[in-house]
Amino acid sequence: MSDPVSVAVPRKGRPLEAALERLAAVAGDDAATLADDISSTLRYEKAVTKGVKTAADGVYDRLAAYSDTAGGGPEYTLVRDDREGHPRRIVLDSATVVVDGTEVRLVGREEPFRALRTHEFALGFDSADLVLEEVVGIESAGLSDLADVNARIDPRDTDVRIATGLGDTVRHTLMATPEVAPAGTALDRAFLADYEGPLCISPRYERLVEAILGTDVLADVSFVYPDPGQEEEAAISEAGIGVYLTVTGGTAREHGLVLGEDLFPSETVLLENEAEATRTTRSLEIALAEGVETALSPE
Repeated sequence: MSDPVSVAVPRKGRPLEAALERLAAVAGDDAATLADDISSTLRYEKAVTKGVKTAADGVYDRLAAYSDTAGGGPEYTLVRDDREGHPRRIVLDSATVVVDGTEVRLVGREEPFRALRTHEFALGFDSADLVLEEVVGIESAGLSDLADVNARIDPRDTDVRIATGLGDTVRHTLMATPEVAPAGTALDRAFLADYEGPLCISPRYERLVEAILGTDVLADVSFVYPDPGQEEEAAISEAGIGVYLTVTGGTAREHGLVLGEDLFPSETVLLENEAEATRTTRSLEIALAEGVETALSPE
């Protein structure tokens, strides 16, 4: 067996589940069972944290029951959630799977991308959005795919690159009211380039939207934001036009919005720190990336 490889993964949420599904797809039944166990445990704990479900046992009893300290199985830890009151939430700490003869230790991190940037890991999984928000240069032209993203990363800033997306695609989509974009209007980047006025976005996505659209398109646009506690789609309906994440677009339509161009795919991505790569990590990266159907297509 090759030397063990540590891989950074999110502690919870959609990116973690996408990473677990990908590992299960290449590592076989044992990994699939492990992935199901972790995902179901964390979904239940999310429901407890949100108050949707009530746990019979205390948080420390549940933590002890979930964690397999004998080795191999998942181990969990506690973090403070960002919901009101900052309740304690059980999240993934670590787990081990075997991929193509390589022991892979999954290490939970709040921000795997930043852990790769500081050279703690050669490989990791995180959201592509974080790469756009932190290291992708903002230029006059926008971007739309993986080749654009990697080309925009300044090698003096980080050695981390996107190896592949995982296909769990949620899209940053342009949407508007019929008053702003009447029937027959092509609601796309070209439309936005000619538009003057407010564009409603979530504050956390401001730099991401600037990178995706480019400064030329946004020359006559001013960003506005949802009020605290307001749904993004409702705020976009008030503003007339905006950018937000969609899967099917159902919620946007409920607010009377017309869906336009899918500007950029928000996927979980496999990341590599090229300076930390070894023959073993490169072999693992190839195994994890092979055959993935992703909206983030490399050149």
